[in-house]
Amino acid sequence: MKILVFNGSPRPNGNTAAMVNAFAEGAEKNGHDITVVAVCSKNIAGCLACEYCHTKGNGRCIQRDDMQEIYPVLEEAEMIVLASPVYYHSFTGQLQCAINRIYALDKPKHLKKAALILSSGSDGVFGGAIYEYQNSFLDYLKLEDMGIYTAYGKQNKSEEKLNELRKFGERL
Repeated sequence: MKILVFNGSPRPNGNTAAMVNAFAEGAEKNGHDITVVAVCSKNIAGCLACEYCHTKGNGRCIQRDDMQEIYPVLEEAEMIVLASPVYYHSFTGQLQCAINRIYALDKPKHLKKAALILSSGSDGVFGGAIYEYQNSFLDYLKLEDMGIYTAYGKQNKSEEKLNELRKFGERL
């Protein structure tokens, strides 16, 4: 299966990255094709709401930024994984820009499954990200929910949590 992971953390060696790496390790072990996009290291602007993609653009965004290299991977992906630290009850702004730019494709044709990976310093702050995931990816795109994985406080980078993510990747 072709899996696209949007890692929305600005910290390349942070808690979210550790969770993504553990998941990818497990999934690759079973032969899945994983592409991890560190969206914070990319130049991805927010959607302009210009409608070029749905009129003259034929499904292509008018903006010429790093999202252009992600669109072909997204078009072929069978599963998307959104991964983000939660700083203020939702995804990072950088990840939100990438999510909003999916609009150009409307409903990627091969996408069938989704999962969510979230990290935070505290518990009880995941609601906003989970709400968007459920409404945008599960309900609107009609993707199969493969799971929501969260870590907070001392769970972050714990061997128990990383093993949970590895096993999740292996079970796909």
